[in-house]
Amino acid sequence: MAAITAAMVGELRAKTDAPMMECKKALTEAEGDLARAEEILRVKLGSKASKAASRITAEGVVAAFISGGVGALVEVNCETDFVTKNEDFISLANTAAKLVAENNPADVAALSALTIDGKTLEEVRAALVGKIGENMSFRRFKRYETGSKLVSYLHGTRIGVLVEFDGADEQVGKDVAMHIAAMKPVALSSKDVPADLIEKERSIATQKAAESGKPADIVAKMVEGTVQKYLKEVSLFDQPFVKNDKQTVEQMLKASNASVKAFTMFVVGEGIEKKQDDFAAEVAAQVAAAKQA
Repeated sequence: MAAITAAMVGELRAKTDAPMMECKKALTEAEGDLARAEEILRVKLGSKASKAASRITAEGVVAAFISGGVGALVEVNCETDFVTKNEDFISLANTAAKLVAENNPADVAALSALTIDGKTLEEVRAALVGKIGENMSFRRFKRYETGSKLVSYLHGTRIGVLVEFDGADEQVGKDVAMHIAAMKPVALSSKDVPADLIEKERSIATQKAAESGKPADIVAKMVEGTVQKYLKEVSLFDQPFVKNDKQTVEQMLKASNASVKAFTMFVVGEGIEKKQDDFAAEVAAQVAAAKQA
């Protein structure tokens, strides 16, 4: 069985906001598997135990570029929040977004090979790393080319949204983009929600319902009800519209004679775990080194 360290407990607490002892118990039950421990906590403590999305630790910026029916969204990462304020770093991200839109690279490697002012984007990145002294990388991008309309919304530099829509009113598209940044749907409609996300919620709901001690048929209904509630919460069209919660986004679009065909949202560092230093171990190592000196 894997040893449960203070650093592991601290990392799980940072992800879930659960009590330290509960985190340790969950890690012990999960035999050190962090993802499984988080799931155990959600079963025991409810959805409040899952706050990874609001506790992203990796740094960087999201940049957008739109020209006519072509647009791009790009995430560029760095090591510290300090660098995200650097004008050269922000310029690098904006340049990357423009290059993606104009050149349609196949992947990050192809993007890095594109040239700007006689230099490849990789050369520009490497030079900036040397100047600032901090590593940075192009993480991901999404490109749209459409006969419909495109609109982007950046919430600061940490959340970026690109929306493809049809409709006469440009403000509708902007409102939807802002809504997405605020409510973070994972799909347009319930039928578009990825199967792995649905199964994860179903598994958690099943475990929680089983603890109720109710008959199997009631448990099955509880699970299905929880899954359906989840689907509405994460589906754009089913979400209450942020500017008027008396109607759903779908109802707002219908009333505006508009439609959304697709969207992409990037949250800086989403899914990335920054290295957590074990401060106590570091101090102990320094003390040991001092004694040997």
